Amino acid sequence: MSQSPATGGTRQVQTRAVTDDEADMRLDRWFQRHFPELSHGALQKLLRTGQVRIDGKRAEGKDRVEPGQSIRLPPGVTNSPPPRPRTAATPSVSERDTAEIQKMVIYRDEHVIVLNKPPGLAVQGGSGTEKHIDGMLDGLRFGFEQRPKLVHRLDKDTSGLLLIARTGQAAKHLTASFRDRETEKLYWAIVVGVPPKKEGAINLPLAKRPGAFDRELMQVDEENGQKALTHFREIDRAGHRAALLALWPRTGRTHQLRVHCAAIGCPILGDRKYGGEEALLSTIADARKLHLHARRLTLPHPSGKGELRAEAEPPPHFRRTVEAFGFSTDGV
Repeated sequence: MSQSPATGGTRQVQTRAVTDDEADMRLDRWFQRHFPELSHGALQKLLRTGQVRIDGKRAEGKDRVEPGQSIRLPPGVTNSPPPRPRTAATPSVSERDTAEIQKMVIYRDEHVIVLNKPPGLAVQGGSGTEKHIDGMLDGLRFGFEQRPKLVHRLDKDTSGLLLIARTGQAAKHLTASFRDRETEKLYWAIVVGVPPKKEGAINLPLAKRPGAFDRELMQVDEENGQKALTHFREIDRAGHRAALLALWPRTGRTHQLRVHCAAIGCPILGDRKYGGEEALLSTIADARKLHLHARRLTLPHPSGKGELRAEAEPPPHFRRTVEAFGFSTDGV
């Protein structure tokens, strides 16, 4: 079989079946697992030109795969052997990372694991990101054969609640709950300045900023943006310098809370991406750290019985700033 001099891959079209332990995995993550040598940009080009297909249909990187589906591999994709299904006996994570991620667990049952993610740790890999939650999930097997699965994400610098599905069925239920907006999410944010009123709604559509070097840089775009709605309530304030806000995102746009807070004149403390230098306060020791925390999640339990409700304590830097301003969280 001839090999491509550029990639070391076969020049013949191949297909590969999705295995049981890959249920509900994003297609781009499937490629990352099978063909780590294939760059994100190269994969996107193959997808745009229709060279990658699922059961004969054109596909996007965000599409979810199911066991038994056939994925078309175009010529030039690295001809590496399929990875062996991971088992509880052969986890692909170090003891150190296992201990680290297990310390984040604040709840677990047969269906779901709830983490309190620290700030500064990415949820998924990307350019220049070597350590991330997705790469540590084998450390959360706790004797299960199936590898746990991500069902949503948080920004790298956002702390707080992250749900992990323990089975493929649980992943489907949780993903549907997020998609169908059956999940109520409460965030806490410390902002620079104060909102124009004590409580209300921020209804500003968002879109990616055209031509931005950062592919995830967002902006308010009344003409072409997607609907984005956030409810907020002021919990406490320090004069007009800063406030502690409760935020309920009703939609799930990229960086929604960060853009919305900046748009109403009170950027989240430490968020220079959207607030610039105005998002910093020289009198606060941790002012350069993002003060956004996923505090509470409420949603139908993935077992189909009852409700799952979880709360996560804020990280040390957030608590120090709350104390520095003398904010009260009593009764929240």
